[in-house]
Amino acid sequence: MKVIVRPNGFILSGKAWEVRAKLKEYSKKFETVAEWIKASENMKQ
Repeated sequence: MKVIVRPNGFILSGKAWEVRAKLKEYSKKFETVAEWIKASENMKQ
């Protein structure tokens, strides 16, 4: 399972059940994709 976050979006790569599970996990933490990307950028700094 790979998760690649870019400034304008993200890429999830893996088996279908892994991708669905990861999306479900992130949906509990973040309400929008923009929030997810912003949080990811803050973690890199």
